[in-house]
Amino acid sequence: MSGILDLLNSDIGKTIINGVSNQTIQSESKTQDVLTMALPVLTQAMKRNASTTEGAEGLLSALNSGKHDGSILDNLGDLFNGGVDDHVMQDGGKILNHVLGSKQQTVESALGAKAGIDAGSVAQILKVAAPILMGLLGNQAKQQNVSNSGGLESLLGGLIGGNSAESEQSFLTSILDADGDGSVIDDVAGMLLDSDKKKDGLGGMLGGLFGK
Repeated sequence: MSGILDLLNSDIGKTIINGVSNQTIQSESKTQDVLTMALPVLTQAMKRNASTTEGAEGLLSALNSGKHDGSILDNLGDLFNGGVDDHVMQDGGKILNHVLGSKQQTVESALGAKAGIDAGSVAQILKVAAPILMGLLGNQAKQQNVSNSGGLESLLGGLIGGNSAESEQSFLTSILDADGDGSVIDDVAGMLLDSDKKKDGLGGMLGGLFGK
């Protein structure tokens, strides 16, 4: 399976980066930086949520709905033409709140600090990206006939770990469980934040996102 970073390197990914860049009035390079860091983090957060019966059922229900069936990927031109619809942005906000919860602003601030843009702009980028990510998951779930929590966790894990050899040299892949302890978010915190940040500071709050 192709990984989430492979999506950004594809023609569809270039369309997404260009569209999100225009929507948020950020450069394509900074938009790509944010998406490269954020999409695997969101995917990993979804994977953790899906590890509980309630979380898996909720995500499967969302993916099986018409809203997140993957059709958004077939209509990217319409999505970005004239600006992203407010309903899509609102949906993105709800997805982020559900996936990241109380740690949403912390994650946005950390990503913004690393990418060199303000957290508000990161939030806008993620609001556009979240429904697209859900569409990708819905499309993959449909293709693989995913119908239970095990299949869902496998799908999400494949998107994180299935990146190409070129992508494996990227910033994001280098932080995926860099210390081998099974906690991606701690490695994200360690890479996103300056080395002199203390564990009980922003890094500790980021680590708390996944229950560390």
